[in-house]
Amino acid sequence: MASDTITVPETLRYRDGRYRMERANGRPLPTLRSRRVLTRTLRAIHRPWFAVWMPRGVAEITTRGRVSGLPRRTFVRAYRHGQTVYLVSITGEHALWLRNLRADPATALRMRHFETEGRARDVTDAERAIAERYFCGRTMPFDYVENLFHRTGVPSRRRIAELHRAWLEGGTVLVVDISS
Repeated sequence: MASDTITVPETLRYRDGRYRMERANGRPLPTLRSRRVLTRTLRAIHRPWFAVWMPRGVAEITTRGRVSGLPRRTFVRAYRHGQTVYLVSITGEHALWLRNLRADPATALRMRHFETEGRARDVTDAERAIAERYFCGRTMPFDYVENLFHRTGVPSRRRIAELHRAWLEGGTVLVVDISS
């Protein structure tokens, strides 16, 4: 399936990182506290699972807290292409990990069978096309489970590609240039 033929349904369309899950009938989480509770719950589920088996298309990034200066770890959507790793912040500039990278672009990445360090920067137009090919053109087993969490209905390659395209259009894409 070509990534340029994917059309995002209106139920998934959002702007400026104001993501709303289709499964939640398009309602955003009402408060910052409720968003943090959801994020912490997901992280508590992901951390032990991903310690044993890190799915393809996911990375654990370590940033330096822009206020505390302490290391902060979280899981993000990521794909590697050569010496470049493409990250997507589903909630755009609202994501705390993205704000930390904006303050200090140095980061450590852990992906399946791969660990490195690098520096984050904004994506160019040519790199955005590569990111779209990776995020929308590939379907991994983890994507089906993730799709169940975010969307109503039965997951399929097309529905996963639509969700990922919505994230690319409504969120923020970053590039991390990695060390050898």
